[in-house]
Amino acid sequence: MVLLNDLTNRITLDDPEERRVLSWVSWPQYEALLADMGESSAYRVHFLDGVLEILAPSRNHESSKTRIGDLLLIYFLEAEIQYFPMGSTTLKKPEQKAGGEPDESYCIGIDKEFPDLAIEVIVTSGSINRLELYRRLGVREVWFWQKNRLSLYHQREETPNRFAETAGYELIQKSEVLPDLDLELLTRCLQISNPLAAAKTFRQGFKNKFFYG
Repeated sequence: MVLLNDLTNRITLDDPEERRVLSWVSWPQYEALLADMGESSAYRVHFLDGVLEILAPSRNHESSKTRIGDLLLIYFLEAEIQYFPMGSTTLKKPEQKAGGEPDESYCIGIDKEFPDLAIEVIVTSGSINRLELYRRLGVREVWFWQKNRLSLYHQREETPNRFAETAGYELIQKSEVLPDLDLELLTRCLQISNPLAAAKTFRQGFKNKFFYG
């Protein structure tokens, strides 16, 4: 029998992610799988050079990605930034043998075919190099949320060889897509367990910075 005060811990422990990786998959097979799964599928599917990765996100994964999106929405509204959310839209470039579905993604300023920013929540590591995938898809900036920390990477088209180990992306401390975003405040609020409290703290923190510098 599970005691009520143990229930939260049990949910966390019993909330695994399922990940399947297949090799030697052709692009037509990848396209056929996407068609079979449909737009309402709960799975995330990534494809790179014949390797197919299918992820069934855990509750913790989905909670984290939704909370990041919620706080960014507050930021966009309060800062009056033109944004176009793309969510987990399937991004594909067959000529690059690359396709993926980020947890969250956004075009900033104007709407485009591919987002300026892609966000990935990492709970379990997969086999597909996400930075290489997003480089081929032309995504300027990629954020990873892992172990309660944000890691940001920005693509350096002018000096890709300097960052060969990270697929031409540079690890950065401040977003270049959203340069005025307080990442320390965002991270601190994402670590607050109560979503409402996190949203209120983030909004108040933004207003304090705006009015008092």
